[in-house]
Amino acid sequence: MSLARLLQLASPTLPVGAYSYSQGLEAAVEAGIVKDAASAEAWIGDALSFSVGRFEAPVLWRMMQGEALNDFFLASRETAELRAETLQMGHSLKALVEELGLGGVPVEEPSYPTVYAFAVERMMLDRRDALIAYLWSWLENQVMAAVKTVPLGQTAGQKILLALGSRLSDIARQAETIEPANFVPGLAMLSTRHETQYSRLFRS
Repeated sequence: MSLARLLQLASPTLPVGAYSYSQGLEAAVEAGIVKDAASAEAWIGDALSFSVGRFEAPVLWRMMQGEALNDFFLASRETAELRAETLQMGHSLKALVEELGLGGVPVEEPSYPTVYAFAVERMMLDRRDALIAYLWSWLENQVMAAVKTVPLGQTAGQKILLALGSRLSDIARQAETIEPANFVPGLAMLSTRHETQYSRLFRS
């Protein structure tokens, strides 16, 4: 049952709107940085290692230990669209969690990781497994964004998932001990440019 609940929480069918965000990848395509399968894998891999792995994952791990880091996480969002993304997804997941009878999220304006950590606790899921599932969900969404935007074939997307998915266990393990560090100026600049990008598919 725990595995089923974990798969449900990390599922792309979770009604939180994750599919509508690319987290700067669409702007990287527009700028010509990402243009094929190799450059898409490099971009997503760098974002996984230097952004999600070094900041979001360690913060989520601490949230799952009971630390109140919602405001800290919101303050780390460098652009308006990245802040709006985590608040919208947090709001949607909060509504879902409460509709599912898992209790009321005790934060008025929660980020997505805040509500995810709350759901993990209420579902009594293994924290390490839940962190890996969170990373997988992020990775899968990024690859699907690349498939739509570059564009790439489905097989190319699966190859990227296979290659980068092998990193998730190590990233989760490291997140348990490292201090969160959020320094990804290139991603922040592209996210800023994306806010005024003329033609786009994604909200971030």
